[in-house]
Amino acid sequence: MSRAEFEELVADALDGVPDEIAARVRNLVVLVEEDAPPEDPDLLGLYEGVALTEGESSTAGQLPARILLFRQNLQDMCETPEELVEEVRITVVHEIAHHFGIDDARLHDLGYA
Repeated sequence: MSRAEFEELVADALDGVPDEIAARVRNLVVLVEEDAPPEDPDLLGLYEGVALTEGESSTAGQLPARILLFRQNLQDMCETPEELVEEVRITVVHEIAHHFGIDDARLHDLGYA
């Protein structure tokens, strides 16, 4: 799958986030990277930033938090386009949850880990 097609999957996954959750997302960018960092080569996605539950109420002057999605790892783990669509959706939801301060243990309980 081309990078443009993959980025379209990511856009679709973001469009699928319920409006009531999307409306609460602040100061966050979502980026696609080809490969995970060498220190953690198996990652599918990564949230970098201060969760909304831990930061100040104002994000003025702060760099945005980032969600990184690692295209190669996501594509490598999926055998079909349908699996990739679902895995991108799960990974996007997982990383957005971190933006709201939800940890991996809770995400596991919810089926997103």
